[in-house]
Amino acid sequence: MGEAIASERSTTVEIKGLSFTYPGIDGHPPPGSVPLIDGLSLTLRAGDRCLLVGSNGAGKTTILKIIGGKHMVGPEMVRVLGRSAFHDTALTSSGDLSYLGGEWRRDVAFAGFEVSIQMDISAKKMIYGVSGVDPQRRDELIKVLDIDLSWRMHKASDGQRRRVQICMGLLKPFRVLLLDEITVDLDVLARANLLKYLTKECEERGATIIYATHIFDGLEAWPTHIVYVAQGKLQLALPLEKVKEMSNLSLMRTVESWLRKERDEVRTRRMVRKANGLGEYEKSVEGNPAKRVVNNGWAAGRLHSTLAGEENFVFSSNSVLRQ
Repeated sequence: MGEAIASERSTTVEIKGLSFTYPGIDGHPPPGSVPLIDGLSLTLRAGDRCLLVGSNGAGKTTILKIIGGKHMVGPEMVRVLGRSAFHDTALTSSGDLSYLGGEWRRDVAFAGFEVSIQMDISAKKMIYGVSGVDPQRRDELIKVLDIDLSWRMHKASDGQRRRVQICMGLLKPFRVLLLDEITVDLDVLARANLLKYLTKECEERGATIIYATHIFDGLEAWPTHIVYVAQGKLQLALPLEKVKEMSNLSLMRTVESWLRKERDEVRTRRMVRKANGLGEYEKSVEGNPAKRVVNNGWAAGRLHSTLAGEENFVFSSNSVLRQ
């Protein structure tokens, strides 16, 4: 467990012993499943800019969505501004808690997956369609993100569409902002301008930002804290200054060294499992080999089961999952 983040400023995000497993088709964790997030505790305070790092599949998106109230956990496990992230819907409806991720994509059953949402509507109509916002803040965001209000969304590029999404997500002053790889489509200038704007929001208004990304250009001095997760567990949570004291490498090279070490450890465990006759998704429970359920039998837009031996895609809540 990494060192807890501490400050005299007011607490905005507090996670205590968070454990989370995606439910099966009956709404409960599948038997024998391993928690995706396990025993995670973290405290962030007003003004913190937290960079959330980890390898693919480490649980970063799941953590952000739990903090954003998109998954139900115990009300005492995750508190945002002193309230339950899932149970207090006023957190998100007021704009105090804002989540920005890959939400402008959708799955079209039997047609395709990850299809960008497109419609013949102008950027101006979408941005100005958000009610109850400060016109001065709106104009500033349009300038920061260099948005042309005449853009037609069905003709705009991924980067232009992403700018409109970010603008709409930031129109209302937030107190806690969650960013999940939101700048992946932005060019260098747009990304630099956005990071500068977010820094101002933290320094002037005391906002808290958690930013998960694999792109480290321009981030060398941006975060105040670094949080590293691996396989659903907190490995490190330190102020940026202490991370720099640990390594004389750049931020990207430092994170790279963590991920390389993690990868080597994972490979070693795989070799041990193989030597013991266990498969990729098997584990030993109290000395007895047991298979871990890795999906719930559903596949978006498909008419067949994803479970071996199942031919019918219709499952009842009492179905026995076979693998």
